[in-house]
Amino acid sequence: MENVLNGLKAFTGNYMLISGIFGWFIAQVIKIIINLCVFKKFDIKLMFANGGMPSSHSATVVALSTAAAISYGLGSAQFAISAILSVIVINDALGVRQQAGKQAKVINLMVGKIFKNDEAHGDSESGVGEKLKELVGHTPIQVVLGALLGLTVAIVYALIVKGVTGSLPIM
Repeated sequence: MENVLNGLKAFTGNYMLISGIFGWFIAQVIKIIINLCVFKKFDIKLMFANGGMPSSHSATVVALSTAAAISYGLGSAQFAISAILSVIVINDALGVRQQAGKQAKVINLMVGKIFKNDEAHGDSESGVGEKLKELVGHTPIQVVLGALLGLTVAIVYALIVKGVTGSLPIM
């Protein structure tokens, strides 16, 4: 039992990990709030949805990188690894996944035209005829705002830790 408690303490005391989790969590909550304000609909499924405003991918990796910079410094291996990871994730969100979303939109239009008069066009086992998810990538503004959110989350969390413990979360 003591090992479990020590593991839990180490987990909750991991500033980099908690910053990344908070970045993701807050971005997802913002998506729910935006959906509620715009469409007047509460949709808890958005908590685990990809795409949309702000980018939770950007918020997560930028929070992680910022936490690494605060804890270990800009010259550290931890910051270098997290910064490279951030570049890869953000590039993927802007490039590959955004293009996949555009392709899904075109495919959905084509399938809709092909089967427009056929009510039973889908094959439930193979998924043929089911609409593809179109909102998989991010626009540049979604990525920028997600990154700013991640930066803010890590800094605010560091200041909270400093206020509670008297020092910044240096590992």
